[in-house]
Amino acid sequence: MSDPASPRPRILVSNDDGIFSPGIKALGLAMSEFADVTVVAPDVEQSAVGHGITIRRPLRFKHTAAAGFGDLPAYRVDGTPADCVVLGVHLLGRPDLVVSGINLGPNLGDDLTHSGTVAAAIEGLALGLPSIAFSQQSGPDGEYDFAVGAAYAARLARQVLSRGLPPRTLLNVNFPSRAAVGVRVTRVGRHQWEDRIVTRQDPEGREYHWVAGTSRAADAHEDDTDYGAVQAGLISVTPVRLELTAHDLLDEVTGYLPEL
Repeated sequence: MSDPASPRPRILVSNDDGIFSPGIKALGLAMSEFADVTVVAPDVEQSAVGHGITIRRPLRFKHTAAAGFGDLPAYRVDGTPADCVVLGVHLLGRPDLVVSGINLGPNLGDDLTHSGTVAAAIEGLALGLPSIAFSQQSGPDGEYDFAVGAAYAARLARQVLSRGLPPRTLLNVNFPSRAAVGVRVTRVGRHQWEDRIVTRQDPEGREYHWVAGTSRAADAHEDDTDYGAVQAGLISVTPVRLELTAHDLLDEVTGYLPEL
C-alpha cells in the first residue's frame, strides 16, 4: 500500500455511500495529512447493506482518478463495504488502520446492525486491524459540513495508531449537525426504526412494497447514550466490542437444555 521504508502509517479508507461521496473525500484528505492513505470504496451507494460479503459473483476492482482525491490512490469496487476492505487489505497490503466514513447521516443505536459504514470497520476488525467508523448528522437544510468532523477524525486516528485498541473492539464515532460543543464517550443507545410497509401498484396493477418507518430513540434523554450525546451537540465516541456470546446466560441455558 505504501513504501515499506516510509515512517508514515498506512490507512485504508472506505465507506458505504460510495467512492464519490463528499464524506469519504473529506476523511481521506484529512488522514493524508499524516499517513499514507489508500481509498477503496463501493462504486455506488451501499447504505444499509450491513456486513454482507459477495460470494456468488466476481468483483471488479478498478483504479479511479475522478473521485477528487488528488494524488491519493483510489479504487472502486462493485460490491459491499466489507468487500472493499477485504480486497483493499489482500490486494494492496495490510494497513495500520482502517477508517470508514464519513457517513452521510448518523449511525446510532440499533443502526449499527445494518450500517455498511460500521460493517467496513467490523471487517477491518475481523482481519485483525484497529478500525474506526465515522458518521455525520445532517444540518436542518439537509447539508453536511465535514470540516470539524474530518479534523477530529484525524486527531482520533493518530491516538488510536499510537495507543491501539483492545482486541475485537472498534470505535463508532458520530458527529452532530451543528458545531460540536464537546466530546463524550457513550454506550450504544436504543435508537431504532419502527418499520411500516407501504404497498402500491405498478402501471400493470402488480403490487410492490417499500419498507419505510419512523426513527425512534427510547433513551434519547439519557446523557450517556450515543443518541443523547449527538442530540446535545456532542461528538459521540462509542467503543463497540464484537462479542456476541451472552456469557451470563451460559449456565442458565445449560440448565434447561433437553436431553439428546
